[in-house]
Amino acid sequence: MKYTRLTKEQFEALHSEFINFLATQSITAEEWTSIKAKQPEVAEQELDVFSDLIWEGVLSKAKYLENISPQQLFLFKLEAEKMRLIVVKVTDTTKDITTAEGYRWLQQNYASDTVEFLQASKEYSDDKHMDIFELIRQGSVITKGELFSFFSKLLQQ
Repeated sequence: MKYTRLTKEQFEALHSEFINFLATQSITAEEWTSIKAKQPEVAEQELDVFSDLIWEGVLSKAKYLENISPQQLFLFKLEAEKMRLIVVKVTDTTKDITTAEGYRWLQQNYASDTVEFLQASKEYSDDKHMDIFELIRQGSVITKGELFSFFSKLLQQ
C-alpha cells in the first residue's frame, strides 16, 4: 500500500465508487461477501488497492494546501514541477490564529509589525504525489487557494 487506507467513514461515503471498483474486477456483491468471510487477507488487499486509487485521484487534482498552527499559516500552491510556499508568521505569541478570534485578528492586522511573511519554492522529489501526501499527513488540508491567492497578490505589491 502506497498511502493509507481510507477510514470507515470515507469508504461509506465512497460506497458506489467501491461497488464500481469491484465490478471492474468482476466481483459481485455475493462474491465480495464470500471473500470477506473466507479470504479476509484478499479483502484487505482490495481495500488497500481501492484506497490507493482514491488517493492518487485526489492528489493529482490538488492545487493548494493549507496548514494552520497557532502562530503560523503555511500556504502551498502545487504547480506542475514545484510547490510554492507562503508562510505567514505571527510573532505575537498571545495570538492564536487557529481560533476564530485569532483569525479575525490576523485578517485585520496582517500588515502589522507582528506579522512576517516568508516565501519559498521547492521542486518535487521523484514522487510528486507522495510529497503532497506527506504534507497532508502532517496536517495540511486541500483547499481552493483563496488564502494563497490573497497573500500572493499582497506580497507582489
